[in-house]
Amino acid sequence: MRFKTSLLKEPKHRELVSCVGWSSADELFSCSEDHQILKWNLLTNETSVVVKLQDDIYPTDLHWFPKAVSGKKQTMAEIFVLTSTDGKFHFVSKTGRIEKSVEAHRGAVLAGRWNYDGTALITAGEDGQIKIWSKSGMLRSTLAQQASPVYSVAWGPDSDRVLYTLGRQLVIKPLQPGSKVMQWKAHDGIILKVDWNSVDDLILSGGEDCRYKVWDSYGRLLYASSPNDYPVTSVAWSPDGEVFAIGSFNTLRLCDKTGWSHALEKPSTGSLFGLVWSADGTQLAGACGNGHVVFAHIVEQRWEWRNFEVTLTKRRTVQVRNVLNDAVDILEFRDRVIKASLAHGHLVVVTSLQCSIYSTKNWNTPLIFDLKEGTVSLIRQAERHFLLADGGGIYVYSYDGRLVSAPKFPGMRTNVLSVQSVSLSNDTIAIRDKSDEKVVFLFDAQTGKAIGDGKPLTHKMEVMEIALDQCGPSSDRKIALIDKNRDLYVAAVRRLGREQTLHKLGTMVHTMAWNDSTNILCGIQDAQFTVWYYPNVVFVDKNLLPKTLYTKDGSEFTRAPHILNYTGGQVTVRRADGSLVYSTVSPYPALLHDYTASARWEDALRLCRFAKDQGLWACLAGMAVNSKELSTAEVAYAAIGEVDKVQYITFIKDQPSKESSLAHMLLFSGHVQECEATLLQAGLVYQAIQIHINLYNWDRALELAVKHKTHVDTVLAHRQKFLQDFGKKETNKRFLQYSEGVEVDWDKIQAKIEMEVSRERERATSSSIRSSVASRR
Repeated sequence: MRFKTSLLKEPKHRELVSCVGWSSADELFSCSEDHQILKWNLLTNETSVVVKLQDDIYPTDLHWFPKAVSGKKQTMAEIFVLTSTDGKFHFVSKTGRIEKSVEAHRGAVLAGRWNYDGTALITAGEDGQIKIWSKSGMLRSTLAQQASPVYSVAWGPDSDRVLYTLGRQLVIKPLQPGSKVMQWKAHDGIILKVDWNSVDDLILSGGEDCRYKVWDSYGRLLYASSPNDYPVTSVAWSPDGEVFAIGSFNTLRLCDKTGWSHALEKPSTGSLFGLVWSADGTQLAGACGNGHVVFAHIVEQRWEWRNFEVTLTKRRTVQVRNVLNDAVDILEFRDRVIKASLAHGHLVVVTSLQCSIYSTKNWNTPLIFDLKEGTVSLIRQAERHFLLADGGGIYVYSYDGRLVSAPKFPGMRTNVLSVQSVSLSNDTIAIRDKSDEKVVFLFDAQTGKAIGDGKPLTHKMEVMEIALDQCGPSSDRKIALIDKNRDLYVAAVRRLGREQTLHKLGTMVHTMAWNDSTNILCGIQDAQFTVWYYPNVVFVDKNLLPKTLYTKDGSEFTRAPHILNYTGGQVTVRRADGSLVYSTVSPYPALLHDYTASARWEDALRLCRFAKDQGLWACLAGMAVNSKELSTAEVAYAAIGEVDKVQYITFIKDQPSKESSLAHMLLFSGHVQECEATLLQAGLVYQAIQIHINLYNWDRALELAVKHKTHVDTVLAHRQKFLQDFGKKETNKRFLQYSEGVEVDWDKIQAKIEMEVSRERERATSSSIRSSVASRR
């Protein structure tokens, strides 16, 4: 990936260009110290003078009013704010008319920025003051008063915090009174420019120490560049937060969000005083010290999937290469390419007006449909359909171009969605809520409606990353999430009335990915590469989880690696320096998943005997229990030395009725409430009571006995024996109350128990006879 820059032979401005701003994807406004505002049309390559400002107005910053918020057009979208050295800011229309001028600061107004929804404007001045204004230009508050000039300012992702420079320090000030202000030394020289990424909540700063740095919103340093040749005079995040640009003297650099440099350009620009990305994130404009305006667009982006490599060679041209036979296809588009994604046998390419869908089996006849908005910020693919997010909403399309659904939720902001906050599978969409990052909304992909009772998944900590598994039936769909503590959890998406539970898989997990064709999860955990061969085991038998893990040393991935994908048996990891590292995973677990999914249990057993791997046997044990395949489970547990569980499975197989067997299977997996409900529904009250007695849930056992008016004496007898064994006296008021009028006779109790067992056997026998007669008919 690199920039392709363009620069006119002669500058259009006679003096230093101080600021630039995009009014649309192909139209730019530039302001200079020659007092002129120029309009640049990139489609016709024409440049025209919009207005000549008064001689005392020297522009310092320009920012357009937000075009749309949550898909709604703004009334003031044709206006930009222009700050100047005379202490004023000006509202200027697209035609160049100054609608309003406001006295704002003593000395120059160095920066002016609208918040994301256009409800407030913030200005920073040479007088060290930071002020917040209404969109009509009325002063709301003075946020800060500093002793030195504030050179740059940026809004937080939710417009509830403000980041500004203070000499060598960075300051984050919440708008809410009384909230804690965060301040830290960020550079060894004066900080000249800052920007705050609304998608990933990352901060970018550049200063006179010739370095640029990436921070998180807690002030922790994530990346620090080596010193450049000249001070860093401008920084800018791309709208999707994946890359950023750095400007310096005769220098333009394109960097990944983690900091490392994609490419370095050396245009003859003088110092770059301002960098601005277009709304679709494909183009960049820079305000140059020598009167030029430099334009740059991204080329040579690369996407890989299995044996295909797709490269954006020009703005409207994509090259597809099949590495197996070196076949090359060239795809031409009418408009410039904004986004592309390659996965699950399909290439999805989005231009400013259309979406094209290619099958990897046929590159000649794409399926094309028109887009409502030309600002697609995210593409997510699943096997059957794909998701697009733009300024207007979220849309799910099938690969034949049909709109499947358009999920919505309160406070939806599509411009801040990212790969980490949105996940898609064949039947489910998961979206992390930006306003409350503990909440994950779950939607049915076919209808766009909330799943189940409509309640979202709520975690106790802020969620950093989510991912849905890609295979199996919708009833077994799982979601994995990494929270702020870097703990990895997994949860069932469709709970079917059961209480929502999250099961922890690991700690200190930095990045994760599901396999594209099997429900195997991989991640980088602390300094190790870890594969969870069967994450579903936590819902079946938690004790098996450590035995179903594969771990190896992850030192080759260095610090802060990121898993790009897990396709087939290969995991692609991007290291902190931008290089790609590939790691292979054993094919046996995927084979085992295939065998058990198609109920080929004999083949699964043969595979485990051949591989002689304890991890595979543990996976098979969990899979067999999950599928109620007791004979296979018995063999698998025996192979890993779990003698107690083998005995319990034998006990389950000896149960007289199917209901009782199913209930004990649920109990085996730790689902006590479901076990009780199954027994009570089948009329097996005594068995339900006995299970609680065995688990020492005395209160619940007594509650059931009293409610159903049976076996109260049985519960009391077992309770007395339990207390006698430990040499204790009864202190529970309920047991004291019921023991007064009940006589405990072990012979009678034993007779009642035998009667219950024989009654259950008779019921099971008559049920099997009825079913066999019905099958003959």
